Amino acid sequence: MPDAPVSSASNPLVKRLRALKRRGDDASCLLEGPKLVGEALSAGIVLEAVVASPRFLAAPAGRALVAACAAAGLEVRRIEDRLLDALSEAEASQGVLALARRPRFSEDALFAGVPLVLVAVGVQNPGNVGALLRSTEAAGGTGAYLADGCADPFSWKALRGSMGSAFRLPHFRAASREALGRLRSRGVRVVAADAGAGTSYDGLDWKRPTAVLVGNEGAGLPESIAADERVRIPMAGGAESLNVAVAAAILLFEAARQRRSMR
Repeated sequence: MPDAPVSSASNPLVKRLRALKRRGDDASCLLEGPKLVGEALSAGIVLEAVVASPRFLAAPAGRALVAACAAAGLEVRRIEDRLLDALSEAEASQGVLALARRPRFSEDALFAGVPLVLVAVGVQNPGNVGALLRSTEAAGGTGAYLADGCADPFSWKALRGSMGSAFRLPHFRAASREALGRLRSRGVRVVAADAGAGTSYDGLDWKRPTAVLVGNEGAGLPESIAADERVRIPMAGGAESLNVAVAAAILLFEAARQRRSMR
């Protein structure tokens, strides 16, 4: 007979998950849904606990996840739907939740090969932070610095936006001055988008070690933060600006396009 599902809100594991949902911490995070839990397993993220509803476990996706967890030496505990719904950040639970340790990266990875680094300053929307990490990884970037009040990359919305990139792409929190100092000390040029710049983004040589610098969704970059070079992204019609994640992706993928000729 399989064990009965966890049914009490006073269960120690439920209390731990509920506390982490309310406050979060610097060591752990919550992963919701089979996609994120599967991405974490594939990336070698340490999962401390996995809970799932009986209904999810009876479905093919649930059986596949149980098998993947078993291969990693993990047991999936059953939990009543009402408790899982209370822990979910979504309107309807996806049926599975995991407690994961946040990954730790080597900062040297940012400077591997020909560095292409994202520097985000004060990006407060967690969905944008996730999208920035996702675009950086997709463009072949070596990593990212999240500076001066950026949203937590392991919050629920940021994890959904990064679609697993937060597990794989080396990224670090640092003050902007410190991050730019480290980059320049390693010979990495800092480039920012600026609507008033004279050089179009596709007219710049992106084959050099480069960091893409982006700022807050509304205020942009503080005047105190200086880039080595600025480029504009030409826009048609009445559009005055782009979403920060879209602007960063344009610059990162231009770098990727030019760097393909180096292979």
